Amino acid sequence: MTSSPPRIAPGRPGIPPRWTSSAKTGIGTALNQHSKVWFTISHGILNEVYFPRVDQACTRDFGFIVTDGAGYFSEEKRHCTFENKPFEPGIPAFELTNTENGGRYRIHKEVLTDPYRNVVLQKIRFEPLQGSLADYRLYALLSPHLANCGYDNTGWVGDYKGVPMFLAEHDGTALALGGSAPWKKMSVGFVGVSDGWQDLSQHFQMQWAYTRAEDGNIALTGEIDLAACNGEFVMALGFGSIVTEAGQQVRSSLLEDYSELRRHYVMHWRNWQNTLLRLDEPRREYDL
Repeated sequence: MTSSPPRIAPGRPGIPPRWTSSAKTGIGTALNQHSKVWFTISHGILNEVYFPRVDQACTRDFGFIVTDGAGYFSEEKRHCTFENKPFEPGIPAFELTNTENGGRYRIHKEVLTDPYRNVVLQKIRFEPLQGSLADYRLYALLSPHLANCGYDNTGWVGDYKGVPMFLAEHDGTALALGGSAPWKKMSVGFVGVSDGWQDLSQHFQMQWAYTRAEDGNIALTGEIDLAACNGEFVMALGFGSIVTEAGQQVRSSLLEDYSELRRHYVMHWRNWQNTLLRLDEPRREYDL
């Protein structure tokens, strides 16, 4: 964890929390007993993620904001057209393509869960359609609603075994957010007052760097180092009963080969699908 004095976010507890859209376009989970996390999708982004049961939501949503650092602000869930398709029929893993309405950028995503851990994985590729990669800044924005509650969440900027992460906890449930690309800037704030959305919509770049927000409706915002990853990276959102468990889940997933985790996730679902009777096969009649 960080050792410098925390920079406490102002504006506690933030505006009253709200849940997100119910117009889901995808839902997924791993098909085994190792991973106890479920995700939903709408408007091109992750919505509620559930852990450790399917009736306990732990997030409101998790999307991206794009700016040019000077005067342009775009939030993908509001300013894009969306394409969403499963990897293949019967496999609840998804390819998302979000294209900015003015044709300035496109965000490609693959969304699935780590089949062996309590982690939702997203493989992201940011594609500039106008200008170059250097003309854009990309920010991850996550709203924890741990243990079915948007109130009384506490979040902070930290690390787990040397991996920089966002961490949050509430009522015996914790999450961690890390990625394969470096963070350029990180901040935790109260929604509607000191969160990253407010910062970016006003300044078009992160000027606030709060490291802790306690007992409120919080949001976690981090700038992705696009130059370091050439616009392509993996994000891991992990869960546990305590933050060290969530942090270990994230760190372990990021140390794995993403393509292998993807292959195993798909394989488990494909193998199960192959055991089912095909609905387009001729019906069999039995004499009683």
